[in-house]
Amino acid sequence: MSSNPTKAAPPAETKKRLPKEERQRQLIDVAWDIVCGEGTDALTLGHLAERAGVTKPVVYDHFGSRTGLLGLLYAEYDNRQHALLDQALQASGKSLSAVAKVIAGAYLDCVMAMGRELPGVTAALAGSPELDALKKAHEALFLAKCRDALQPHAKQPLGQAGMRAMLGAAEAVSFAAAAGEIDAAEALDEIYDAIVRIARRS
Repeated sequence: MSSNPTKAAPPAETKKRLPKEERQRQLIDVAWDIVCGEGTDALTLGHLAERAGVTKPVVYDHFGSRTGLLGLLYAEYDNRQHALLDQALQASGKSLSAVAKVIAGAYLDCVMAMGRELPGVTAALAGSPELDALKKAHEALFLAKCRDALQPHAKQPLGQAGMRAMLGAAEAVSFAAAAGEIDAAEALDEIYDAIVRIARRS
């Protein structure tokens, strides 16, 4: 029996075209999944395109390069960290203990929320001058907020060396907690102690 020539074949299924902002959000979410499940080294624009079900030109149009993508991932983490810190400081008491608890908790909570993938992204940021500069710029803003909150309780002007030491301790123990090496409560205590010690230094 011959087929009916007047009956049109069903149209081929077409891939849904997302608005640019929605597409970028999808790509960033998939990028985090890759970093979490396969490691930062596996995050290439080609692999991201394959996992997201789009063509390579789409990914390049959004990020330009792997460096651009990593920068956006770190900026997303950093923006979350700043938002948590701002909200917590506004709602906290004004004593040194209260401020130190807020800073320690906001920093640790953000790292724990991002999971084990964050250390890999942070390490990748140190791999190129452009990304390293981005990381330092974000860190400087975070430290400035911490300094402003802690300075009223300090016996002397808080210097850059002390603030950097505080950040180094917070990063190290938070990453260890995210990796399951130490308990989160223990990490929180260590960060809190480091903050108070810097503020009370005579």
